[in-house]
Amino acid sequence: MTQSCSKYLLLATDLAQEFAKTAINRDRQGKTPIAERDQIRKSGLLKLNIPQEYGGYGENWQSVFAISREFAKVDSSIAHVLSYHYLGVVTPHIFGCDQQKSDYYLKTIESNWFWANAINPLDQRTILKEDGKNFRLDGIKSFCSGSHDSDILTVSATNSKTGEFSILAIPTNREGIQLNEDWDNIGQRQTDSGSVTFSNVLVYKEEVLKNQQPSGQAFSTIRACLTQLNLAYIYLGIAEGAFAAAKNYTLTQARPWLTSQVAKATEDPYILQHYGNFWLNLQSANALVEKASGLLQKAWDKEWELTLEERGECALSVATAKISATKIGLDIVNQIFEVMGARSTHSEYGFDRYWRNLRTFTLHDPIAYKVQDVGNWALNDLYPQPNFYS
Repeated sequence: MTQSCSKYLLLATDLAQEFAKTAINRDRQGKTPIAERDQIRKSGLLKLNIPQEYGGYGENWQSVFAISREFAKVDSSIAHVLSYHYLGVVTPHIFGCDQQKSDYYLKTIESNWFWANAINPLDQRTILKEDGKNFRLDGIKSFCSGSHDSDILTVSATNSKTGEFSILAIPTNREGIQLNEDWDNIGQRQTDSGSVTFSNVLVYKEEVLKNQQPSGQAFSTIRACLTQLNLAYIYLGIAEGAFAAAKNYTLTQARPWLTSQVAKATEDPYILQHYGNFWLNLQSANALVEKASGLLQKAWDKEWELTLEERGECALSVATAKISATKIGLDIVNQIFEVMGARSTHSEYGFDRYWRNLRTFTLHDPIAYKVQDVGNWALNDLYPQPNFYS
């Protein structure tokens, strides 16, 4: 870990511990975590992955993912919206021309923009129409994480004339944009992942991202790898947070089972067996995400020189890491109650939020299809096909 990474990780850890004090109550209330987002703005962490040449910190993806994971241990909603900022701020870098990449990086630094996500390629209800030299955007987009209290939205839309799939980056407060308060799910309750309605929204031509690279370039599909590994890190962070919470409860409040023939819960062989399995599984998931992040950083550094084979190797490693983090995470957030006992289900502890958050977030896309991708490699030596989800 570099000295700068350690510095920003320490800053994130301090903020995370502050957020932990109110995490249970805020989870119950839902809505936008305004105060916490403002603290992140003031911290400077929004500049984390902006290259130094534009005034950012220029941190690598391992540092970015480590910080998202640190927040996920105590508040996965915060981790969610911050990580999607990091994905949003590099979107013009991937999909835009050099001028767009430069402009959005510089404007983000200048105005300390907080980016949000309204891409969701499965929801194709947004239509982009030509209007002279510019465009107009109409329709609705669901699962728009972090939209409330954001400054910039990345949006996907279909060009009504050409049928082209377009990515836009537009101000959240532009006339005609309505942020709907319809996110009321069991988990990730402070992510504002509801819908956004666009009514005759003006989109300037320079806000339609369009790179000048030949079609079929591997780097143009790298955002899927970033998104998927980001999710794996957050899933792992939630599992680690659940493990830490359960450990503290077991050490301070849990009781041994009456037939265990031991005096303390910490000596109960049944409980020790569970903790051994928790630990072993977390170590294996951690190794897989770390391997994947190394390959992803190498792919990112190659940029437009990235080959399809190198991209495929990266995507395979990312899929493997995400499968592991999902399965192990869901097992741990469920099994922690086995080592804590019936009293741990009292609402004051809020231990259920780990399961609710991870269960909600892991439905982002079906894990079965990730396993199928890995199986296609294991049997047929075929890498995952590049798209928005792999």
